[in-house]
Amino acid sequence: MTTQVAIGQSPKAPTIDLFPPSDFDEWAATYDQDVLRSGFPFDGYSEVLGTTLRLAEVRPGQTVLDLGVGTGNLSILFSQQGCQIFGADYSARMLEYAQRKLPQAKFVQADLRQPWPATLEGPFDRIVSAYVFHHFELAQKISLLTYFDTLLSPGGLILIADLAFSTLLALQAMRQVIGSAWEDEYYWVADEALPALAQVGIFASFKPISSCAGVYVIPKS
Repeated sequence: MTTQVAIGQSPKAPTIDLFPPSDFDEWAATYDQDVLRSGFPFDGYSEVLGTTLRLAEVRPGQTVLDLGVGTGNLSILFSQQGCQIFGADYSARMLEYAQRKLPQAKFVQADLRQPWPATLEGPFDRIVSAYVFHHFELAQKISLLTYFDTLLSPGGLILIADLAFSTLLALQAMRQVIGSAWEDEYYWVADEALPALAQVGIFASFKPISSCAGVYVIPKS
C-alpha cells in the first residue's frame, strides 16, 4: 500500500470511518426499492438520473466512468445509449448487483478515498457519479474533482448527481421539515460550492432537479 495521501482525503482526516463499506453491503439487497420511495433523501431519484444522462449528451461508443456505481442504476442508462461502461464502488455487494445488470461493464472494487487503481485511469469521455459525493467535505469534493479532471478526454465532462441545495437557507428549510430524522452529511450547497470550485479553476454549473438533489456539470479544465 502506498503512503501517499489519498485523492479524497487530507492528512488530518479522522481515522473513524463514518461511511464504512459494510453499511452499503448490508443495504445492497433493498437499495433499488429504497431509492424509489418518495421524499427525502431520494425525492426525484429517477428524474435526477435521467437528467444526468440528458446533460451528458453522449454518443454510442463513448467511454463512461461511474464513480460509486452502487447497484448500477446510472450505468445502465449510459449503457443503453451504447456507451462503454467502467466503474468503481467500495462495496463488494453493491458491485455484485451492478455486474449482474451489466455483465459487459468493467467494474472494480475501489474506494474514492484511497489512491486510484491504475486499471481505471482512462481517459474517459464522461465521468459520472450519483448520490456519492455528499459523503465528502467540500475540500475533499474539490480534491476528487481536480484529480478526476486529469482522467477526462479532451472535451470531456464530469457530471455529479447528488443531494444538493441551491442555498444554505434551502438546506436549513429541509432540515426543519425532516426534523429528528435528519442526518448531517456533507450535502452540496451550490452558492458555496460553485465559487470554491471556481477558485481552483473548476467552472461548474448546477441544475436543481428535486427538493433535495441536482446535477453539477463540469467541463474538462
